[in-house]
Amino acid sequence: MKNAESVTFGGSDLNRAHHLRANPEAIAELAGRPSARYLLFWRGKPLVSGAERDTLVRLPLDHPALVGASADRLFLGLEEEDAVFAADISAWNPEDLDYSTLGTFLDPTEQRHPDLPEDCVFAELRAVMTQLSPRDAELAATAKALFGWHESHRFCARCGGPSTLVSAGWQRNCPSCGGQHFPRTDPVVIMLITNGNSVLLGRSPGWPEGMYSLLAGFIEPGETIEAAVRREVWEEAGIKVGAVGYLASQPWAFPASLMIGCHGTAISTVISVDPEELETALWVTREEVAAAFRGEHPVIRPSRRGAIARFLLENWLADSLN
Repeated sequence: MKNAESVTFGGSDLNRAHHLRANPEAIAELAGRPSARYLLFWRGKPLVSGAERDTLVRLPLDHPALVGASADRLFLGLEEEDAVFAADISAWNPEDLDYSTLGTFLDPTEQRHPDLPEDCVFAELRAVMTQLSPRDAELAATAKALFGWHESHRFCARCGGPSTLVSAGWQRNCPSCGGQHFPRTDPVVIMLITNGNSVLLGRSPGWPEGMYSLLAGFIEPGETIEAAVRREVWEEAGIKVGAVGYLASQPWAFPASLMIGCHGTAISTVISVDPEELETALWVTREEVAAAFRGEHPVIRPSRRGAIARFLLENWLADSLN
């Protein structure tokens, strides 16, 4: 796809300055510069500002909101010559915190820190991702995925001992056995399966009423992308797929996937749903998908804005897959 990288989180040519990560002296020097900027996260939520929550907030090192941040800072890269780090203040406990929605699929609540302006809030990334600029979206997704990995990998997978953060947040080492661990990304295929004028959509159990999306699944060890597409569609919907081609990819930091968008041509049409995987699946015409996007379909609600499924369907409707 010519416009593949315009997908949300698709990238902004951020200079990640990989060569600096293993140089603690250089990282410390960059972190201490007055021009260094810090992104703030609270329990996975980035700090954003503006009436539309469309700007990722960058703070100087001496800002009071950073006083309670964890000592572990992640180096995300350089903007021009200025270093960008991410800091976490999950230990902060806001007043009147609503625990009933905290950590849910799409937490609608926002948290305001007393040392920050009124329009600065911690918000769920899923809720604001389409408002952010490509650069802010890339930074937010990178930091969220890294913080999530550190939270779930504090102990060595080889010996079980505590591991330590190194390489400016891009590695963990085990002092007990010498094990080295790196941030993981799980590859997932997401498939635009077509048959003439129709596309295959499905919905998983527990999804909001009317929500449909493209089929998706994790790539297994020893499996190609093409084989994963064919296997997943067959397992979930009983549809045989012939030719498979790559379209676009999307980093998906919920918690740490790379969505690999593919186009597959169905060579069978009779649907047989695996109830363990899907609640239902159906063939939907272009006209029906267009009606769903306009909010006019009686049954189908479109996939969320910002998700690669929506991006692929929009390009299919516009005949811009190639």
